[in-house]
Amino acid sequence: MKNIITSLSLLVLLANCPIVQAQSGKTQIDPTKFNNPIIKDQYTGDPAALVYKDKVYLYAGHDEAPKDFHFYKMNEWVVYSSSDMKKWESHPVPLKASDFTWAKGDAWASQVIERNGKFYWYVTVEHGSVHGKAIGIAVSDSPTGPFKDALGKALITNDMTKFTDISWDDIDPTVYIDTDGQAYLFWGNTACHYAKLKENMIELDGPIHHIKELPHFTEAPWIHKHKDWYYLSYAYEFPEKIAYAMSKSITGPWEFKGIMNEIAGNSNTNHQSIIDFKGQSYFIYHNGASIPDGGSFRRSVCVDKLYYNKDGTMKRVVMTSEGIQ
Repeated sequence: MKNIITSLSLLVLLANCPIVQAQSGKTQIDPTKFNNPIIKDQYTGDPAALVYKDKVYLYAGHDEAPKDFHFYKMNEWVVYSSSDMKKWESHPVPLKASDFTWAKGDAWASQVIERNGKFYWYVTVEHGSVHGKAIGIAVSDSPTGPFKDALGKALITNDMTKFTDISWDDIDPTVYIDTDGQAYLFWGNTACHYAKLKENMIELDGPIHHIKELPHFTEAPWIHKHKDWYYLSYAYEFPEKIAYAMSKSITGPWEFKGIMNEIAGNSNTNHQSIIDFKGQSYFIYHNGASIPDGGSFRRSVCVDKLYYNKDGTMKRVVMTSEGIQ
């Protein structure tokens, strides 16, 4: 019986391998069919994707921490582009934390959005004079940059939000332009905030609101829309899974729907980007297991397909080594 179970287990394992080839009587796995991570030339984390015209532009933080450094060391953001979600082209570094003269550093999570032919990059940095993390904005005429400080100061500083006492609650910005043209900024750690943006995309248009319907909210909010539903996904608990809520309005109320992505391998954090491209939905994330010496502070961006149920809920995302084939 033990031999039968072992044989069945081996068959299941082989069935899930990307490519199995017989050469000289030996079974070999073709490593070229492992497409995750999609970025292999450097460590990348906190992915955010933008679909513009016929391409996907992937923006990420550059993890630079050496093996004996056990925290984030991130000084710049990087950008890649793809026409098929399989082959990714690297572009020159478009933005650094040092490009914001009012900031100390820390090129943390960010997102780019296009409006009226300009590209606005909302970023997390450490403020130079106001204690804590802050959100700045850079702008460019091209999705690949170069970008420059659009405001000359922070849009959001730690003293503007009082829902929690920590100094890092103003991180992980995500921005969305609704069908009526109104833009919204969401962000937060342990508390999720949102506010309207003016049409110029560099000023708040009203008060900061707090969202209470997100159980175990940690960080990494991401807003997207599919058909008639708005989705607010976020990092859940710590180590982080990805959970989500749904609403018929971008301002809520939000109904919690559950977990959609489990803990990413060898990484305490889990940061998602959700897009539709050429008729397919994609879930972009990072883990710490895909490149040698990877970990929580040396992460790698991956992508897998995302599917919806008939009622609009999202199916669990299956993280794979194969990635997009």
